[in-house]
Amino acid sequence: MQPISAGEFSYGSDQHGLVWGFLFGRAPQPVAINARDAAAWLQQSHKAPHEFIWLHFNLSNTASEKWMHEQARVVTEFSEALHDGSRSTRIELAGDALVAVLNDVLHDFSLDTAYTATMWLHVTQYMLISTRRTPLKSIERLRQAVARGDALRSTLELLIHLFHDQGDVLVSIVRQATARVDQVEDNLLAGRLTERRADLGALRRVLIRLQRLLAPEPAALFRLLQRPPHWMAETDMQALRQSTEEFSVVLSDMSALQERIKLLQEEIAAHVNEDNNRSLYVLTIVTVLALPINIIAGLLGMNVGGVPLAGHPRGFWIVVGIVATFTVLAAWLLIRKHQRD
Repeated sequence: MQPISAGEFSYGSDQHGLVWGFLFGRAPQPVAINARDAAAWLQQSHKAPHEFIWLHFNLSNTASEKWMHEQARVVTEFSEALHDGSRSTRIELAGDALVAVLNDVLHDFSLDTAYTATMWLHVTQYMLISTRRTPLKSIERLRQAVARGDALRSTLELLIHLFHDQGDVLVSIVRQATARVDQVEDNLLAGRLTERRADLGALRRVLIRLQRLLAPEPAALFRLLQRPPHWMAETDMQALRQSTEEFSVVLSDMSALQERIKLLQEEIAAHVNEDNNRSLYVLTIVTVLALPINIIAGLLGMNVGGVPLAGHPRGFWIVVGIVATFTVLAAWLLIRKHQRD
């Protein structure tokens, strides 16, 4: 076993699908372990009371499930969760183990792509197994915290730290979205709006999708707090309750931001309709003002006999006067109607 190094891990995996592994409690700092060391530790009949391991697997490697079944002896409910196809966020008690299905954003998440994926966790008193098919942001933040040497004394503290990391990721997403909405709002108030309603709609859809995938999590945690495993300490229950409350606040902020985006969309739509109405009004005025000259020009331009003023020396100016009179009259009627409205 070798001490951990903050930069030695990649998102690949070994022949057993293990991306990284840590042994806690044997040394002041967590110790990096491979699949062989983890298997040997799991086979020990008597484990030190303060030792536990965290193993992170890549499910894209087909050997990972076989190793977890044979060496870690994961519960049946965990194996079923890997294949049931449901992305619903939940955390359940299965015997003495906790089985969690969590949704998280990808490691290279951005508001323009907004891709999410699922991770599965199997938690016992001495072991935490996390699995995923694509790199995820929250689990990477947890690995970095372990690499920094954050004090983690149990598998539940690891799980709670993961919930806090997930909440921090969501807070960051909400801040990015809020900054973008603030800019749109400032441009709207300054009259130099460049964002389209479709862009705001895409941002709102991202927030709705994230909330839909993550919103069930607080309810699932509350159910767990009502029926915790026997090895869960009171301090862990308090920390889990706090993380649940923090997560609920983030989801509430996300809902408020969605409503704010909706109001901005309505405001932009009102501005667009107002601009369209103004353009139509101007076009109507031009059409009405041009109506007298078009009618008179059409009449006088007919190639028939008897056209009035055809031989008069000042016929052109007389027609111009008639056109000007009718045009002024039409303009006066329009202005009067506009003032009345």
